[in-house]
Amino acid sequence: MAEIKIEKKTPMWPWIILILAVIGILIYLFAFSSDEDETEDITESRTEEVTDTRQVALNNSAVIAYVSFINDDPDQMGLDHEFTNEALLKLTNATSAMADEIGYDIQKDLEEVRTHADKITTDPFETTHANSIRKSAEILANVLQNMQQKAFPGLTSEANSVMNAAMAIEPEALTLDQKEDVKNFFKESAYLLEKMNNNSPQM
Repeated sequence: MAEIKIEKKTPMWPWIILILAVIGILIYLFAFSSDEDETEDITESRTEEVTDTRQVALNNSAVIAYVSFINDDPDQMGLDHEFTNEALLKLTNATSAMADEIGYDIQKDLEEVRTHADKITTDPFETTHANSIRKSAEILANVLQNMQQKAFPGLTSEANSVMNAAMAIEPEALTLDQKEDVKNFFKESAYLLEKMNNNSPQM
């Protein structure tokens, strides 16, 4: 009697598992690669945003000049009011430069500030200098607050501090009797402008 050869069939399930494993690996690699690309895109985007912010700060030399002037030596107020006059003019220029950055027209206000700034140097013994300083401070504080509301909503507290510092200057008192109040206004203004200069406007 002849033998009947029976071929053993190779089971299919190992092949199925192998194919599924290969597909799984390919899906994993594809998904991982996509996530990596997205992460790189986000990183590049954030880097560009930071770079843009830095460019605003670096390009606005008037703001940097004012901040440096105030931070270098805030204790030089004298009878001739030379420091106060220069500080007001530099603050006016810095405010104008920042207004240009956000497309805010303040030229009429700034002309009035320059007029008051000139008054305080004409006669060192005049007793109304504090009044001119207070008027200039009020105008500038109001302008800075309007600019903050227009383009820098996150700097409300800083803008309020500038306004409070301006209002603390007594128009009827002698300037040299309130040196700290006047210097505080300049310091608060410098702090706000520096913050504006390092933050992208939101309009």
